[in-house]
Amino acid sequence: MTTIQWFPGHMAKARRQVTEKLTLVDIVFELVDARIPLSSRNPILDELIGEKPRIVILNKSDLADAALVQKWVAYFNKQGISAVPIVAQEGIGMKKVMSEAKRLLKPKFDRMAAQGRKPRAIRAMSIGIPNVGKSTLINRFVKKNIAKTGNRPGVTKAQQWLRLNKELDLLDTPGILWPKFEDPETGKKLALTGAIKDTILQLDDIALYGIERFQKNYPENLAARYNLSAAELALTPPELLMLISERRGFREDYSRAAEMIIYEIRNGKVGRYTLDTVPSTPLSETGEK
Repeated sequence: MTTIQWFPGHMAKARRQVTEKLTLVDIVFELVDARIPLSSRNPILDELIGEKPRIVILNKSDLADAALVQKWVAYFNKQGISAVPIVAQEGIGMKKVMSEAKRLLKPKFDRMAAQGRKPRAIRAMSIGIPNVGKSTLINRFVKKNIAKTGNRPGVTKAQQWLRLNKELDLLDTPGILWPKFEDPETGKKLALTGAIKDTILQLDDIALYGIERFQKNYPENLAARYNLSAAELALTPPELLMLISERRGFREDYSRAAEMIIYEIRNGKVGRYTLDTVPSTPLSETGEK
């Protein structure tokens, strides 16, 4: 796969706006995809956020490898970063996000109270790459659809302040992706999970990548979904794509088969999975923070 370039104008504008508005918020909610907790972290966010309190929110945790979700939470916590797994679509984990935000901000709000300032709602900024569920998170907090949602990147196009409840005001921001992916593997992970628009990629390549990863790490899931024998699991990814295409009635329409496989992987039909490996080194040494 060639190096992916994807930096629309609204993302460049969003980066400037984030920097300008950061002084207005108490805390940052950094949403990542629990299936790719590092690959879905935008490297420029650490630079933008600085020392501002933050919570890394691992969304879509119901689609990720359950054991690895807990290892990722422990990994972030070890780096001094609060991490909370959630399922925004179902509203799971939302109370934990709020309780963690209150815990992190207690010293600041205690100082405000000591100065005689009136209590107010927590002001948070929601930030992350496209399609990690920012708008869904907002709608679950407020319990109604006030933010546009969609299972595709780039739905949110402008910043907006939202009064979610008496405890939380949230500044929603468009997804910010970095200008290019130096590591092709990162691009493939983002593509497979849906962070990159399908129209700029070869679906066959992404499907083959997905097949390869499942063959290596979750062969039992692949076998169960597509009724594969042990011998068939040992086929090359292109051979498996052809076999699945035939069994699903697509004959030699491999593009349709590839699209189907990608859809099923993204939506958990092939089982829970995590593509990122928990590093043995701190974030500062992985280049993330």
